[in-house]
Amino acid sequence: MAALAIVTPRPGAAQVVNRDRARAAAVHPVADIRSMRHWLARVPVTRDFPPDLAATLRAQSSLHVVEMTTAPGCLPCADLWSRLGQLAARYGWQARTISGQDAALRSGRLGLPWVGHPVAWVRPHADPGRVIPIAIGTDHGPNLTRNLYLAAKMLSGVRPAVAVRAMSKFTGIVGAPAPVLKRR
Repeated sequence: MAALAIVTPRPGAAQVVNRDRARAAAVHPVADIRSMRHWLARVPVTRDFPPDLAATLRAQSSLHVVEMTTAPGCLPCADLWSRLGQLAARYGWQARTISGQDAALRSGRLGLPWVGHPVAWVRPHADPGRVIPIAIGTDHGPNLTRNLYLAAKMLSGVRPAVAVRAMSKFTGIVGAPAPVLKRR
């Protein structure tokens, strides 16, 4: 006869994950170029693209816009803006900034924690309420290209589960908050 063992976890043994802990694990605030490049070097770069990538991005450029948040002195914001500018020039997309308040509202509607700057979304020109996040923090140009492509596909009706899985790898490299100066 085989013995049956019953294992009961002791109370409090499970690790409690709260929002702050999850945010700290996913967000990498950087305050200087060196630390930003160090974190970005850890991020895998997309190497394989579908054959219709360039044609899709050019065809969708008149239908969609990329919007991002920014903050003064934010190095990842400047980096992301530069990369989006290159993509806009190459594929004809329009890129613009939005306020932190608008970004926080969007994040709340999507159930995302507000992580700081930069965050970038793609949305149809005609529908400001229908947004897809494509970057949380700065990222490599090829990864942003992939995310623009996936967002365009999703907004045109491609099965979202495929694109959501592929886009779920955001870097989280955001600007460090400005130091608080104490008054004497």
